[in-house]
Amino acid sequence: MKLTEKQIKRYSRQMVLKKIGPIGQKKLLNSKVLVVGAGGLGSPVLIYLAALGIGNIGIIDHDKVDLSNLHRQILFETGDLKKQKSKIAGQKIKKINSDINVSYYQKKLDHNNIDKIAKKYPVLVDGSDNFKTKFLINDYAAKNKKILITGAINKFDGQIFTFNFHNNKSPCLRCFFQTYPSDQLLNCEIDGILGTLAGIVGSIQANEVVKEILNIGNSLCGYMLIINSLDLNFRKAKITKKKNCICDK
Repeated sequence: MKLTEKQIKRYSRQMVLKKIGPIGQKKLLNSKVLVVGAGGLGSPVLIYLAALGIGNIGIIDHDKVDLSNLHRQILFETGDLKKQKSKIAGQKIKKINSDINVSYYQKKLDHNNIDKIAKKYPVLVDGSDNFKTKFLINDYAAKNKKILITGAINKFDGQIFTFNFHNNKSPCLRCFFQTYPSDQLLNCEIDGILGTLAGIVGSIQANEVVKEILNIGNSLCGYMLIINSLDLNFRKAKITKKKNCICDK
């Protein structure tokens, strides 16, 4: 693959970075990433992946745009109300970067369709808002040796996990949650959510995608990044791989 003059100009400010360069940019353009959820987290993830030049992006979301989404789901605007999120998100990131290929899936991810949708994507980004979906993606990624970047937000707090299941030492989401958590922990309708927090966490998720694809920097794998946007505290907590966990098989 040879970069065009337009691509060299477009990506020049990141290709000048020694850890990326033209070779790294070609890797990004050849990469395939599936984003689950085009909402608060998915919006900044998709915007940055498109701008960075991730060449093949999949989007799955079964919801339609609601007025209550607009304070944090920055891909959408008032004119998008009642439209399918996945389709609109795909159209908008294609406008950001015409280089990329975008596939969208207007359906709810479940046990019956996850393999058909996700099998061609080595990297999965979880921006879902419920633990049933998060554990579904986690278990599939562990079984199929994918890279998974998971984000969660509530009130003023966010968490980010990176699981690289190419590495047999990688823990998974089940190693952290000893019991099945309540979806109340992710319910922004009841608890509320600061709009900018979604941007902070989603941007870091996109950053993790680039690091894992290019194998640069210190991986977050084996840790959880905990963010409090109100006090502006960032800290990492180590996650120990649980014996006989699904990721240990």
